[in-house]
Amino acid sequence: MLSRYVPRWRTFSDRRVAVRHLEALSLEVRARGWRCIKLYGRGFPTPLLWVYAGRVTEDVGIGVRVRPVPGGLWAYYETERGRAGYLRSCGDVKAAAEQIDLLLKHRMFPSTW
Repeated sequence: MLSRYVPRWRTFSDRRVAVRHLEALSLEVRARGWRCIKLYGRGFPTPLLWVYAGRVTEDVGIGVRVRPVPGGLWAYYETERGRAGYLRSCGDVKAAAEQIDLLLKHRMFPSTW
């Protein structure tokens, strides 16, 4: 029963780890041409990275959080979808950035998919 609550506790206690993983993701998505807003302040319960297209389409974006997963690992999650929004393990930043790239392109141009 306790193991069910350990990941939630790790999310709040290991803030620096989450920020470090989001920083790495930020570099990768910026290299692909996306913009980022880092929402890491104490006003947020957990660090959040908002990835979006640019000035014209700031409303088209994706919120990304880092959450602990079993085995002592961390993973990127789409904030809006909660636990169902698993993107990739934090160990594979390039694949996570590629996944975000595809999701944003689909949101911007849904009729082309």
